[in-house]
Amino acid sequence: MINGETLKQAIISGANNISSIKARINDLNIFPVPDGDTGTNMSMTITAAAEALKNAEPADVSETAHITASAMLRGARGNSGVITSLLFRGISKGLEGKAEASGADLISALGLGVEAAYNAVTKPTEGTILTVARMAYEAGNEALENEQDPAALWEIVCEAAADALELTPTMLPVLKKAGVVDAGGKGILTIFEGMLSVIRDGIVVEYEEEAYESEAADDDWFRSAAAEFDQVINFTYCTEFIVGRDPEVETDPNELRLYLETIGDSIVMVADDEIIKVHVHTEQPGNAMQHGLEYGQLLTVKVENMKEQHKKAKEDNDKAKAKAEAKTEPVFAEPTEDYGFVTVAAGEGLSNLFYELGCANVVSGGQSMNPSTEDILAAVMATPAKKVFVLPNNKNIIMAAKQTVDMAEDREVIIVPTRTIPQGMSALLVFDPDSDAETNVENMMQAAKNVSTGQVTFAARDSEFGSKKIKEGDIIGLDNGKLTVTEKTPNKALYRLAKSMIDKEMSFVTLISGEDVSDEDAQAAVEMLENRFSDQVDITYIKGDQPIYYYIFSVE
Repeated sequence: MINGETLKQAIISGANNISSIKARINDLNIFPVPDGDTGTNMSMTITAAAEALKNAEPADVSETAHITASAMLRGARGNSGVITSLLFRGISKGLEGKAEASGADLISALGLGVEAAYNAVTKPTEGTILTVARMAYEAGNEALENEQDPAALWEIVCEAAADALELTPTMLPVLKKAGVVDAGGKGILTIFEGMLSVIRDGIVVEYEEEAYESEAADDDWFRSAAAEFDQVINFTYCTEFIVGRDPEVETDPNELRLYLETIGDSIVMVADDEIIKVHVHTEQPGNAMQHGLEYGQLLTVKVENMKEQHKKAKEDNDKAKAKAEAKTEPVFAEPTEDYGFVTVAAGEGLSNLFYELGCANVVSGGQSMNPSTEDILAAVMATPAKKVFVLPNNKNIIMAAKQTVDMAEDREVIIVPTRTIPQGMSALLVFDPDSDAETNVENMMQAAKNVSTGQVTFAARDSEFGSKKIKEGDIIGLDNGKLTVTEKTPNKALYRLAKSMIDKEMSFVTLISGEDVSDEDAQAAVEMLENRFSDQVDITYIKGDQPIYYYIFSVE
C-alpha cells in the first residue's frame, strides 16, 4: 500500500526528474519557431505541486493527491502542462477519501486522469502525451489480473509508457521525418519514472542542474560570442571565417592552427579538401584573417566584440531583473461592472494598446512565455466585472485560460479563443455592450477569423519542413502559423510574406514591430509596405516592443 508520505515524495521525485532534463525534452520540439517549450512547461507545472507538498504534511494519499492537483491546476503552463495537470486531477479524484492506495487504486486513478485529459482536448491526436498516458494505463489495468503490488504495477506503467513513446513516430509522420519522439510523451514518462524511484526503491530522484547542449549547439562550432558570457574574456574579438582552399597551395592547415595559438585562444578549426573553418578569440583579427588568406580566398568573415556584447547582455539582464522585481501582483476587485476584459500580450507597446482597447488587465506572456492558469486567474479576479472575457492570443495558452472558468466563483469567465495578437485586437474592436455574452463571443470570433496574421521571427533550431531546410538563426516568416518564408533579414522576410498575403480583397494592414527592431528598420519597413501596397490597403504602424517576433502584422 502507498501512504500519503510516499506519494508526496514520489511527486517531488517526478518533478526533480523532469526538471533535470527539461532542456533535452525542449529539443524534441520539431517546429523551428521559438515556442512554449514542452519540457519547461511540464517541469514548471509539476514543480508547483512539489513546492506545495514540501511545505505540507498530508495525512493520507487523498490529501497528498488533492494538494498536488490543486497546485498543478494553478501552475499549469502551455497545453502540455495543462494535460499533465488534468492527468493528476483525475488521479486525485480516484484517490479521494482514501488513507492509503493499493495497486488497483493507483491504476484506477490513472485511468480517470487519462479520461480527463482526453475529454479536455477537442480533437485528440494520437502519437502524443495522450497516447503515452493511455497505453501506460491500459498496460497497468491489464496487469491487475496477475499483479496487485503498487511498485510492480507502476513499473509496468513506466515500461508501457516507454514502449508507447517509441511508437509515437509511427503515429505522427512529422516526428518520424524529424527522427524524434513526442516531447510531451517523453515528459510524462520522465515524471512517471521519477515517481517509480520512490514507489519501488524508496529513493527520491535529486534535482541536478542540467549540463546539456542541444544537438544544434553541438553542430554549431561557430559559437556566438554571447555563448562566452559566463567565462573570463581574455581576448576581445570573436573571429570566425571560412577559407575556400586554393588547390595549388600545399601548405598544411595545421600551421595555421599553430599560428592562431600564438595570438589567441578558444580555437576551433575544421579543414577538408575544399574549405577551412576557423574560430578564434584574439586581439588581432586582421592578422588571423591575413594568415588565412595564405590558403585561399575568404568566403565568409564575422568579427564580434565580446566585451561589448557581454556589457550589453549584463545591462539587459539588469533591466529585466529590475522590471521583474518591480512587477506588482493584481489586486482583487469586486465585480461591480457588467463586462470586463483580460488579454495576454508581451511588450510594453502591445500592453498599452490593449489597455487603450478597454482591457482591465493584461497578463504578460505569449510565445515561449506561457503564463500559468494562476496568472490568468489573478488577472480575472482583479477585473471588476461580473462577466470577464479572456483573450489568450496564443494557441498554447488557450487550455490554461479555459481552466479558470470553474475557478472564479463570484464572476463568470468567458474564453474567446483568439490565437494571435491581431485576432485579439480585432475581437475587442467588435464588442457590443448592448448585446448578450453569447452574441458577443460569436461576433468576436468571427472578427478574429477574418484576420490573417503574419509573423516574422527566427528559427530556434535546425529543421526541415517540406522542401525547406531551416538552419538555427534563419529568419522565417509565418502565414497564419504556416512556415512559408526563409530569409536573411527581418525586413526581407516581411516583404515576401506581405506580398504573398495581401491581395485585392484586403483593405487594412497593421504592422507591429518588436523589441529587437530599431526605429530605423521599422521606418524602412513601413516605407517599403507603403511603396508597394499603399494603393491597395491602408497601413497602420504600432511599436509593440514584443519579444521573439521582429514583426507581427494583420491583414483584413
